[in-house]
Amino acid sequence: MTWRHGLFVHWPVDPEALRTQLPDQVTLETRDGQAWLSVLPFVLTDVGIRRTPSPFRTAFAELNVRTYVRYRGDPGLFFFSIDIGSSLVATLVDLVTRLPVSRARMRVSGSDEGIVFSSTRLDDASRTASADRVPAQFAATYRPDGPVFTPEPETLAYWLVERRRFYAPANGGVLAGEIAHEPWPLQPATVTIHENTLFAANDLPTPAADPVVHFCDELSMTGSILRRLS
Repeated sequence: MTWRHGLFVHWPVDPEALRTQLPDQVTLETRDGQAWLSVLPFVLTDVGIRRTPSPFRTAFAELNVRTYVRYRGDPGLFFFSIDIGSSLVATLVDLVTRLPVSRARMRVSGSDEGIVFSSTRLDDASRTASADRVPAQFAATYRPDGPVFTPEPETLAYWLVERRRFYAPANGGVLAGEIAHEPWPLQPATVTIHENTLFAANDLPTPAADPVVHFCDELSMTGSILRRLS
């Protein structure tokens, strides 16, 4: 698959406000005393099983909310939500994984101001809707604002993006999946967030500080099937 037109928006948050939202199997990871919440809007193209012909591949927009954890000392990602702009793909992922996947109505376009991305989560059979539930909505306009760079080890940018494993709880144990790709070709970015209810919709603390923002235009990658670690 190929990542396109993607944005990383990272907010520092109080670790104590976030730690209770994680399953016992993983440990929240902090940097300089801060935990981090990240929102990632992007598009995936050429998605399919390795070596399958193009007619059997697909493309869709995606929106992730995640944080940074360790399992038995190994760093990785933990997803609070994964909204997918394809009902078929969202249904398939929901059936074969324990990831928190939802269907969403998404629109991605270009303008003079940059990439325009919007998402509204839709009710589905895997989630219980209620009258007081906050709708998960996100809308932003963003663009690169500087030259491409590869984040150096020990920097905050490297710590935030260069993680190739993600975890999900599974009946008292842990599932893990991995992605493989070249180092992220990042650019500084400018973003205007028009709407963001993702934190409230996921029962997460609302960050007070300004975010750290990066853009990545394109990166090819592969992903593994989740496997049980314990």
